[in-house]
Amino acid sequence: MAGHSKFKNIMHKKGRADAARSKLFSRLSREITVAAKHGMPDPNFNPRLRLAIANAKAESMPKDNIERAIKKSEGGDAADYAEIRFEGFGPGGAGIIVEVLTDNRNRAASNVRAAFSKHGGNMGETGAVSFMFDRMGQIVYPASVGSEDKVMEAAIEAGAQDVESDPEEGHTIFTAFEDLNEVAEALEKALGAPKSTSIVWRPKSLTPVSGDAAGTLMKLMDVLDDDDDVQNVYANFEISDEDMAKLTA
Repeated sequence: MAGHSKFKNIMHKKGRADAARSKLFSRLSREITVAAKHGMPDPNFNPRLRLAIANAKAESMPKDNIERAIKKSEGGDAADYAEIRFEGFGPGGAGIIVEVLTDNRNRAASNVRAAFSKHGGNMGETGAVSFMFDRMGQIVYPASVGSEDKVMEAAIEAGAQDVESDPEEGHTIFTAFEDLNEVAEALEKALGAPKSTSIVWRPKSLTPVSGDAAGTLMKLMDVLDDDDDVQNVYANFEISDEDMAKLTA
């Protein structure tokens, strides 16, 4: 177990700092509705719903919104959301996984395919990219929760597999897929409530992308991330600080 993983997980998730709160709440509500509909509406007996509610609370989503999302799952007119995973390659050969929750499969597939084709990428078959990632549990704490050593010790005691600490981004703790709930509960006792708890795709290694390809790749990531049907986008690329500075200038 290392304090700094050799490979930094490049992940674009819904709820970026510049995203509108209404848009963020809409996607959090969708996840709560789907979790409640596919399991039980009681979070005490539905781990996925429990995680969805915890993440909504971490984003200061009002209690009324959460309860409304759960009740929506019980209504006969509730939208039937499909969970779809798209895989493809972006500029520079970066592997990309797109997770979608949609009430219109054709629309979602068309939009994702168009994003790839318009930004130098290409769609792949299921499994074409996911073998390059590990499906893992991820628990995120802000830097203010404590030092790297404190978090590392707590993570080891809880049974986590790895920790990445950054003075600005905070602490990211990775667990085996099946151990997420158990580790999250142990960490909450030691460190308090986390910023987020989720299941993610973590790259096994990173693909360097530079120059014009890096700029096009970032545009592709933004277009995918802005799509209303898309919940999460994961990729295994690495862009140098020099190139990132040019892109953000």
